[in-house]
Amino acid sequence: MTMIGDDLQQVKNRIERACASEGRNPAEVRLLAVSKTFGPEAVREAHGAGQRAFGENYVQEGLDKIEALSDLRAELEWHCIGPLQSNKTRPVAEHFDWVHSIDRLKIAERLSAQRPVHLPPLQVCLQVNVDGGANKSGVPPEEALPLARAVAALPHLRLRGVMAIPEPAPDFAAQRELCLRARAVYDAIRAAGIEIDTLSLGMSADLEAAISAGSTMVRIGTAIFGGRPQKPA
Repeated sequence: MTMIGDDLQQVKNRIERACASEGRNPAEVRLLAVSKTFGPEAVREAHGAGQRAFGENYVQEGLDKIEALSDLRAELEWHCIGPLQSNKTRPVAEHFDWVHSIDRLKIAERLSAQRPVHLPPLQVCLQVNVDGGANKSGVPPEEALPLARAVAALPHLRLRGVMAIPEPAPDFAAQRELCLRARAVYDAIRAAGIEIDTLSLGMSADLEAAISAGSTMVRIGTAIFGGRPQKPA
């Protein structure tokens, strides 16, 4: 097994242990490998170890990898997980499968209008700012339900759920408390009758707390690919 393959297995083992401690089925939690700043060869190696879903923070970097790995396009699922500006919506709508970072109706409307009709609906999540960080993307929790209703009504998109990036916390209990804020938004949207199934929550440092809070998709980078190289200028 390759080093990335070994690290992938270690992460899967963590997911299984976390699920076991909560009485959850590990099949309920999808693993999204966050490949930002790592080249297409790292994605190809992870694919060879069985990974299919990959997350990219930077649109152009993601597009370059999608092109470089075009021979695997039918087997890979590409997720845009970084902040998305209006001038980048068209290439995302045309080439990605998921977007996790919807925090404004304008962005969702552009993605819907620009999604090619021959492609399946773009799968999207609302990004929620659960801890009030002034410099962090995300809709405030109290504004999530109205946004969810508006996004769910758009053609060419399918609202799948909620994404959050809580601030680092010192221990499991503090991590879980922040994660539960995202879970509360997710539950409120479902209670309003909007059919969603994805809580995109948890990274390398807090995946156990996220799974305890109900995460259905963990976004793992460092624990799979190692420390981040510097992003090219």
